[in-house]
Amino acid sequence: MTDQLGALTTIFTEFYYWVTVVLMFLIHVGFCMYEVGASRYKHHQHTLMKNTMLIPLVTVTWFLFGWWIYWAFPTGPGLAPSIMNESTALITDDSAFSAKFYTATSQLMAVNLGDHISGVFWAAFLLFSWTAASIVSGAIIERITTFAFGILAIAIGSVFWVIDAAWGWHFDGWMLKLLGYHDAYASGVIHAIAGGFALGVLMVLGPRIGKFTSSGEPRNIGPRNPWLVTIGLFLIYTGFWGFYAACNIPIFDLGPEYGMEGISYWTATNIYVTPTTLSGITFNFLMSLSGGLLAGYWIAKGDPFWTYSSGLAGIICASAGNDLYHPIQAMIIGMIGVVISYKLHYWVERKFKIDDAVGAVAVHGYAGFIGLIICGFVLNGYPASGYSVGAMWDGTTYASINPLGQFLGALIMFVVLGLIPGYVIAKVLHGMGKLRIPRDVEIAGLDYEIMETAKKDERAVSSATR
Repeated sequence: MTDQLGALTTIFTEFYYWVTVVLMFLIHVGFCMYEVGASRYKHHQHTLMKNTMLIPLVTVTWFLFGWWIYWAFPTGPGLAPSIMNESTALITDDSAFSAKFYTATSQLMAVNLGDHISGVFWAAFLLFSWTAASIVSGAIIERITTFAFGILAIAIGSVFWVIDAAWGWHFDGWMLKLLGYHDAYASGVIHAIAGGFALGVLMVLGPRIGKFTSSGEPRNIGPRNPWLVTIGLFLIYTGFWGFYAACNIPIFDLGPEYGMEGISYWTATNIYVTPTTLSGITFNFLMSLSGGLLAGYWIAKGDPFWTYSSGLAGIICASAGNDLYHPIQAMIIGMIGVVISYKLHYWVERKFKIDDAVGAVAVHGYAGFIGLIICGFVLNGYPASGYSVGAMWDGTTYASINPLGQFLGALIMFVVLGLIPGYVIAKVLHGMGKLRIPRDVEIAGLDYEIMETAKKDERAVSSATR
């Protein structure tokens, strides 16, 4: 960096993403507290440990192949030509955003003074991966084996959500070009897919012992520590704020992107290179959170667990279009998403005997799906991406946001890349006898099994030293 202004811009961008990673770490802290608070005492240690171990499992696999998937497959199965080539100046031999760059080469190794972006940008996406795995983790507490959860965490965290991000979040993604798909803050890209994946697993995993009566009526197995649930969800709210910021490019010259050659217009953009501001998304984040909390308090008749969870559902439902919504729209959309998700949760529970322990499928999956569809109607005709305005692919402009494209996108996220893979992988694990813990262990508690294993190891060591 030889130019002082260029150096300042680069270092600011590096620090910006670094801060978002630190904030997003709070999401994972919040999920740990939330799940432990929601689980019964006899499962606490196991619940905490599986949330801890997803960090190294997803991080290592994300480094080895997850990040590469994002940059390698935005055009999907050859559905739309790529705009990432030398003629568009979007990719060059030394580009930090080349698929071939993200392999274990010397370019990635510290200290590379020529690259101030890749590591922090990689880490921001990595924290999204942790979030996807954590969403699944909450739904399946108290009955999953550690081995099975590790496989599922890698699958959703380093494979399937990355495919949907390449298709629907990448500026070169085929879903933007052909469907007009728009999902600025990941109603579908993180939340709908993780909720759908969790639902697929739950269909095979089955309910916890005692969840349903002999006549099939569901019993309420409420949180054991409301304080941990409350603090955990407030930490998730806080981390989600960092998540929003990480979905932005902090400073970008939109002049060339909008066909204004020789003119510079510097601003923040969303991940699609559409102009936005931190000020604007702050309005909408807080209004959708508030709408969710109000609707949750009303629909759940003041139940604390659903009230706090509904704040999160409100944000998730509005996230698809929170870069373009008016604050009142964001609030109303958050409220609508909460009411529908809450009703769907209990209908699915009764009808299909699905035991979603923390309402993760509803809060993330249903709310995200609904948010994508609402976005298609409210923002119908808006550019799906900044490249819809200034760039062309194969002589055709990107499609605009539209209801059909958003509905198809929601199906791809929730069903095609979420529910179906979750169901298939869970079926395979079940067939191997590796999915669910034995009945006696579930009754005694997973922590009992952990303690018994530790005691056996201690006795073995003691015998060996005699």
